[in-house]
Amino acid sequence: MEDQGTRGVTAPTLRNVAVRDEEKSKFMLRHCPQDEVSLNCAPMSDSYQRHDSRAVNQLRNISFQNNIAPHATGSTLIEWGDTRVICGVSIEDSVPRWMQSQGVEGGWITAEYSMLPYSTLDRKRRDINKGKLDGRSTEIQRLIGRSLRSALDLKKIGSRTIWIDCDVLQADGGTRTASITGSYVALGLAVNKLIAEGKLLESPFLDPVAAVSVGVVKGTALLDLCYVEDVAAEVDMNLVMTTAGKYIEIQGTGEEATFSAEQLDDMLKLGSEGVEKLGVLQHEAIAKG
Repeated sequence: MEDQGTRGVTAPTLRNVAVRDEEKSKFMLRHCPQDEVSLNCAPMSDSYQRHDSRAVNQLRNISFQNNIAPHATGSTLIEWGDTRVICGVSIEDSVPRWMQSQGVEGGWITAEYSMLPYSTLDRKRRDINKGKLDGRSTEIQRLIGRSLRSALDLKKIGSRTIWIDCDVLQADGGTRTASITGSYVALGLAVNKLIAEGKLLESPFLDPVAAVSVGVVKGTALLDLCYVEDVAAEVDMNLVMTTAGKYIEIQGTGEEATFSAEQLDDMLKLGSEGVEKLGVLQHEAIAKG
């Protein structure tokens, strides 16, 4: 279900995290004026018209297709603009060995994240073929795990390990924020199933958790950057928050630029408003089951 905050105009975008220069050139030749072929012409004009006509505080179209993986305890396909991620939750009736040896009560949440080979313009090699998980995937899956552990009272889930698997089908910026936001929905579906089966006596949920990107492009703070905006951004930031307005994690950096306290405040405000809207969409998705 859409509201004005999530309605946008679908537009062609680059879908790669690390595309070749010639691929960028092909994209710009198709979507930029012939006399202004540059990396910046598609995402932004001098009047700060976003390439997909969104307002600076507007999210891309977001939808959830629940129960996409029938063997998972809970699952959803989150479609966030042109980014698509399957989020699945599986439950094991045991906890990590370190919890057993240290006598830690309750359960645990851990996550795995991967981008499928066809999720980007250039085929992405599977990590298994490289012999190790790349640094970016490791960082993102740890972020997903930390974020979702903040959503539950782990003591209330009993001696269980909740596995969250996020597989990116298509990437157009914001795969980590989509993974966190979608994982919360999948987790909500899984917990509701455990309660319905009598395996949990009460809901372990605390405040809802969602994530969104913000950034500064040509001096203007923007909410929810797609890929072409992300590569042109002077500042790039990811916010993980509760819908109650509390921060879980802030990842931000100046891309060969600096940013002021005022710009930081603008980005945090945009992010907080975005997370609030995401919380409404998450609630609706979980309620549909």
